[in-house]
Amino acid sequence: MKEIILVKYGEIILKGGNRPKFEKILIQNIADAIKNIAETRITIAQATIYIEVKDEELLDVVCERLSLVFGIVSVTRAAVCEKTLESIKETALTYCGADLKPGRKFKVEAKRSDKKFPLNSVELSIEVGGYLHEACEGLVVDVHNPEVTVQVEVRDKHSFVYCRENRLRGQGGMPIGTGGKSTLLLSGGIDSPVAGHMIAKRGIELDAINFFSFPYTSERAKEKVIELASIIARYTSKINLYIVPFTDIQLAIRDNCPEEHMTLIMRRFMMKISEILAKKHKSQALVTGESAGQVASQTLAALDVTNSVVDMPVLRPLIGMDKTEIIERAHAIDTFETSILPYEDCCTVFTPKHPTTNPKRELVERSEKRLDVDALINAAVEGVEKIEVYPKL
Repeated sequence: MKEIILVKYGEIILKGGNRPKFEKILIQNIADAIKNIAETRITIAQATIYIEVKDEELLDVVCERLSLVFGIVSVTRAAVCEKTLESIKETALTYCGADLKPGRKFKVEAKRSDKKFPLNSVELSIEVGGYLHEACEGLVVDVHNPEVTVQVEVRDKHSFVYCRENRLRGQGGMPIGTGGKSTLLLSGGIDSPVAGHMIAKRGIELDAINFFSFPYTSERAKEKVIELASIIARYTSKINLYIVPFTDIQLAIRDNCPEEHMTLIMRRFMMKISEILAKKHKSQALVTGESAGQVASQTLAALDVTNSVVDMPVLRPLIGMDKTEIIERAHAIDTFETSILPYEDCCTVFTPKHPTTNPKRELVERSEKRLDVDALINAAVEGVEKIEVYPKL
């Protein structure tokens, strides 16, 4: 019995005359995601992408990989059969029979895209459902709360049969490459990887920046950030990670600025440097993992102080989320266990004991003037290390 993968997408359908452009990008992203896994043939028709896998033993591996591609709503292994009632019945019994056990509640849902097929969707559901109910001893019909839903799709060239419960849920969102490009400030913590995933889900390509304070932060901390970038890259493909040397800036702030302003001035430097790198590499916005009020540097007054040094948009997808919600998402995208590894990032090395929670911008700016800001920024930018990070599979 021949099997195929059916890929369904969501928001793209609403794009009207631009839909073919979005579909083309999604198909290319799919091809890139599975090119090193299996030899495939990809086609599209009637808002469904069909993927034929030459080695059917790799079907599950391909499905798992596709479930991480933004723009995809669901991924399903399905049996292919002829567009006749008898073929559909026999295929449904053979392909879904293992799920149709005595005592289980089931229903059949049919979708007839080919209007030339002699039965409409309701009639086809009744015919196939009756056949399965008779063929499978002890099977219970329940159209409201089924345990097993046998799905039948009659399309232009073939019919397809599968159990809906066996399909994989996709990431949803929009295909990467349809929403522009942003630069993620990626720390080694829990929040920023989640922020990157959420922004990428809107079709936005990501670069990433990490601020590294050797020897106060170890090589293990750097490896941790690279690991996090590689996990995010499962969803986005390759990420360019820029490692910024930050030690001299932090030491200068510590030695010359009031302690209560240290974190804010440090973050202002981060924003300025990130904007320079983002513009250099054609990004249109910065992305941070900040959540309103989570820490002293993330109060509204503090965010105003850090925002004021950049001109480009700053996207904060976690701004209204609490820590529990963020941790749940970190678990879902598989970054949590890496994020909690005990290697400090630069934000935790020079933490003041009593940071201000209601800073005045003019006072912070006055403190910052004690530094040679341009010289410190230029030196940091000149020392940037670029790392191409590929998906961790």
